Amino acid sequence: MKAFLVANPKGGSGKSTLATNLAGYFASRRHDVMLGDIDRQQSARDWLAIRPFELPTIDTWDIGPDKIARPPKGTSHVVLDTPAGLHGKALDKVLKLSTRVIVPVQPSLFDMLATRHFLEALLSEKVVRKGKADVAVIGMRVDARTRAAGELERFFATFDLPVLTYLRDTQVYVQAAAAGMTIFDLTPSRAERDLEQWQPIIDWVEAGEKMAD
Repeated sequence: MKAFLVANPKGGSGKSTLATNLAGYFASRRHDVMLGDIDRQQSARDWLAIRPFELPTIDTWDIGPDKIARPPKGTSHVVLDTPAGLHGKALDKVLKLSTRVIVPVQPSLFDMLATRHFLEALLSEKVVRKGKADVAVIGMRVDARTRAAGELERFFATFDLPVLTYLRDTQVYVQAAAAGMTIFDLTPSRAERDLEQWQPIIDWVEAGEKMAD
C-alpha cells in the first residue's frame, strides 16, 4: 500500500485541493484509492459525498481526528488530508501510516513562517530521518509574475527538499471541486495548463512507487 500524507499547519494552505486531486489522479489510473480525512471540518469527506457515481471511484473509511485507523485491506493507494495545527502525537500517528509527505505552501509571509516551524519538526521525526517517509514541498496558488512567488522560491531554497512544482491560482480547481470532480476528470483542453503543472508531482509519486516496489 502506498500512502501519501498532505500536511501543513496553516489553514487554507490548499491541503484539501491537493489531496482530492491526488486521489483523483490515482482513481483515473484505476487504482483502489482511499481518501482519508482527519480534519474536523471534513472537507474531503463532504466533497466525496457530491462526487458523481459515474466517475472513477474514490472511497473513504472510518477515520477522523480522534481515530487514526488503517484503511481496509485491498487498498492500493491512500491519500490523507490533515487538519491545521497538526503536531505532536497526532503527527506521529499519521506519519506511521505514510510513505510520502507533501507539504503545500502559499506565497505569503504567514504561511511561510508557520511552515518553517512545521518542516523543522517534520524533518526531525524518526520515520523521516530514517528514510521511511520522503518529504517534498509544493507552491500553491502561485502567480510567477509576483514578488511573493520569488520570496516563496527563496524560502524553499533554505531546505534541502525537492520542490515539485508551483500550481497556479485558478478557478479551474474551484469549479471542479464544486462538481465533486478533480482536474483529472475534466476534458484535457479545459485543464491542459494545470495537468502540465501536475506532471512533476506525478513523476515524483510514480518514482516513489517504483522504489517501494
